[in-house]
Formats: sequence, C-alpha cells, structure tokens
Amino acid sequence: MAAGASEEPLDPSSEEFVYGEEDFILQGTGWENEPGSALSRFDRALLDSWDDRMERGLFRYRLGPLPTRVLPGHLRLVAQLNVQRGTERRPPQAVRSLRQPFDPAAFNFTRLHPGELLLRLHKAERGEEGGSTAPDPLLVAINASPLERGHVLLLPEPGRGLPQALTVPVLRGGLEAALLSAHPGFRLGFNGLGGCASVNHLHLHGLYVGFPLPVEAAPARPLCPGRLGLLLHGVPAPAFLFYAAGPAELEAVSRDVCRAAERITDAGLAYNVFITRGDPPEGAGVGRGLRVLLWARKPSFGAKASADFNVALCELAGHLPLPAAPLYRDITEEDALRAIREHLLPERELLRLGDDLARLLAD
Repeated sequence: MAAGASEEPLDPSSEEFVYGEEDFILQGTGWENEPGSALSRFDRALLDSWDDRMERGLFRYRLGPLPTRVLPGHLRLVAQLNVQRGTERRPPQAVRSLRQPFDPAAFNFTRLHPGELLLRLHKAERGEEGGSTAPDPLLVAINASPLERGHVLLLPEPGRGLPQALTVPVLRGGLEAALLSAHPGFRLGFNGLGGCASVNHLHLHGLYVGFPLPVEAAPARPLCPGRLGLLLHGVPAPAFLFYAAGPAELEAVSRDVCRAAERITDAGLAYNVFITRGDPPEGAGVGRGLRVLLWARKPSFGAKASADFNVALCELAGHLPLPAAPLYRDITEEDALRAIREHLLPERELLRLGDDLARLLAD
C-alpha cells in the first residue's frame, strides 16, 4: 500500500468488468494511429481508473511524462528514465529457490488497500456450445511503483496464496486481456522466481509502452511446426516463440507455454514470459496475432542486485527502464545487450533446450 493512501474503499460495483469474445480486438490498431485515438472499452476503464488512483495519491510517487529515447542501432531499443521507481519502490523479496513456496508472512497481494484495485475481469459464460471454459477471473490492481502510465498487476484470487509459478488459467486470462486492448503498445508479462520476480505471489504485469519493439516482428526458426519457434536473431535476447492467430488458439498456447515453463524449471533454469501483438512466426503476413515469448535464463537468487538496471521481461523484450540520468544519457545498444546477455544461456545450450521442448510438445 502506498504511503498516505486513502482509507476509502472502492465501490465493489465499479470493479466488475464483464466481457465476451465480442469484445476482443482481433487486429488491434497500427502504430500509425495517434495515441489514444482508438482505445477499447477495456483500455478506457483501465486507464481512467488508473488515473483516478494517481489523483487520490495511492501510488508511491506521482508519475509524469518520462524522458524516452530510441537507442541508435539495428534493434531500436527503447530507453526510458524513471528515477523514482529506482529509489522509492518496495524492496524486492529475496528468492532462494525456483520452487519457493508462498509465504503468508512476507508482503503479498492480500495486503493491498481496496482502493488499489481497479477492475475484476470476468468472462461471461458461453455455455456448453462454446467449446471452452472461461478462464478464472483476474483482479487488476495498480502497480504502486509504476514503470509507465497504466502499469498494472493482474492477479488470480489473492487469498489462494499461489506462488509465482505460471498456470494455464492465469496465462489464458492474460492472453484474453491482451485481446481486450486496442492499443498496439499494451503488453503483458511474467517474471518467474530467479528471473527478477519481486513478489512470490502469482501475478502478471500489464503496461502500455508507446513504441514498437523488435520482438513483435522478428521471424522465428521453426522447432515444432505450428507450436514452437525460436527467435534467435534480430531480438535483444533469444526467445522461444508461441503464437495464437485468434481466440480459438489461446487455450492450446497457454498449455504449451506452461508445459515448456515447467520443463525449464525442471532443468534448474528461471524463465520470463512476454505477451505482445505481433507478426506470425515466419514474419510479416496477412494480419497479426498474439506472440508469447518465453525466455530461459540463468537463475539469480537472493534479493535483486542494485545494478544499473535489472534484466526482467521488459529489458529482454527491448524496453529499458533506467534509474539514473547519466545511464539514460550515455547507454548504447552495445552496453544494453552486454548487460542483458550476461543472464542468458550459451547458444549451444539454448539449442539443446529447444530440441527438448520440441520433443515435449510433439508428444
């Protein structure tokens, strides 16, 4: 809870956001559109309530426009200066294990002030004819130390006390949230234990980033045709790629990603996940779907080091939130890639893991 937060709870009736597949924005909007010109019902509800909480002082700091620049280089990495997040956020929890159990004595999301909750995403049931069960409802709450306007957390019922290990219902809900947005820069993601997760309580991040990122368009090498590819070139960090062309594929993609993430954990590695609209795996084609990137990485235990910048889902995708003005001013693409790749697997090891995941998904 932010310091000085109001004790006024939310009106519960204002939290419910009921949606159906008719609310999905299948193609989204292109980057040529003016910012805010084509927001969806979901975008308006999220951003309006987020702005309201900022005015009520429920964040740890007041977020204004952030200095942002695209670094020279072929990847066009997006650097953004956010000094306050670096100095005023809650200290990250120490992670000691890839399978660390939930600890009710540590900070967790049952301690959120009611005013920090924005929406409760609830999919309308379609009945047996729909062919698919609705995902679990997800609470949308502010991230009290935001990276950008609209930075939120998506939470399954916090009282269940689930540790930070990705599940199919939560990922499926996150994919549906991505389709509810018309904004081309609305992305979601997951930091696993040992992969810069700050809180060991199951959650996704969602945020708006006003720039395209290289991971949206880089073509993939096929590993398991139709199910798994590998982004090896043209991205800040090689990643396994899963792709959903539309709503009918969300369940299968969610299961594949979670099976692969579990196998990565079994191998003693940490992982991060990133969800964005993007081109089909083979590259630009007719229409865009949802790209889900899965990074396997060397685990980092203990509290996050106070380095120049942490390497989590945003940095791996090419968005660099930076805590200090000199770093923001001077950083180059080469500097950023050197820091990012310290956490990654050698290419030979990554390719062996890719072969293993391909066999897993082919079974």
